[in-house]
Amino acid sequence: MISVRGVARAAVVALVLLTAGTVQAVVIDTVSVGNAGNAADTTGYGAVAYSYNIGKYEVTAGQYTEFLNAVAATDTYGLYTTRTTYNMWSSIYGCKIERTGSPGSYTYDVASDYANRPVNFVSFWDACRFANWLHNGQQGAGTTEYGAYTLTSDGITNNTITRNTGAQWAVTSEDEWYKAAYYKSGGLDAGYWDYPTSSDTAPGRDMADASGNNANIYDYGTPYPIDSDKYTTVAGEFQNSDSPYGTFDQGGNVWEFNELLYGPYRGLRGGSFTDGNAGYLYAGSRNIVNPTGGDDYFGNMGFRVSEVPEPATMGLLALGGLLALRRRR
Repeated sequence: MISVRGVARAAVVALVLLTAGTVQAVVIDTVSVGNAGNAADTTGYGAVAYSYNIGKYEVTAGQYTEFLNAVAATDTYGLYTTRTTYNMWSSIYGCKIERTGSPGSYTYDVASDYANRPVNFVSFWDACRFANWLHNGQQGAGTTEYGAYTLTSDGITNNTITRNTGAQWAVTSEDEWYKAAYYKSGGLDAGYWDYPTSSDTAPGRDMADASGNNANIYDYGTPYPIDSDKYTTVAGEFQNSDSPYGTFDQGGNVWEFNELLYGPYRGLRGGSFTDGNAGYLYAGSRNIVNPTGGDDYFGNMGFRVSEVPEPATMGLLALGGLLALRRRR
């Protein structure tokens, strides 16, 4: 990983899954991010011309397990990580998703006490395939390779893949992520917080503190990992530590991929459970990483998804934002 510093609603994605003989549905809880056409921060980030919904939480191990059971019976695209060191099941940092069976009949289960913790040991391309699966609203051959993104061998090798027009679900763009994390909402020029916990003060890490402004980060000289023997925390663990729009864990827990394309790299935001202070949670902190996630930080990377409006709706929202700005002037 390379540093380059510089109302709420539940969206139900009705994806019918045949898992262990039962019908399952993946539910992505989202919050609404309005104030279309808002001003950017002094960092240059955060301006979004349209309203959208964003995952209230990071994609969880339970949700990713349902995805695997729907599309990875053979696991052609390596959606389940089995590297010797970087392993979803056996690594001390793992999200405890276990695979059994053989190619063509793989099945996946997640430990019950990890199902609502973020998935990790995923790549940017895994995140894109999950978004395609949501976008397509179905299971079946090919549905991970097109939709929000058209995934081709050349595009992956050359790291040239971008979001398709008409994408309904996607890995968050950097601006979508930044606005949901830091923007104060309540207008088109409301300003930004320094941290994604609705605060200008660096967060602590106290799971029992109901007053707010806490996150799952590492702090030298204090008990670690933070939640007994588990390195990640349950989605929404930190009370009253949400962003102004109501998202949780945009600071700490796991780094989150975003769509930033920076040469051979992709963007990361938000810091993680391995970081020794709150500096990576600060609005001015950005990072980039190989999209395959294949470095020492692989175990602390996950992602969050956005639900975006239809292109025609986006155009109307953008026009509305411009008219609002004109009225303000």
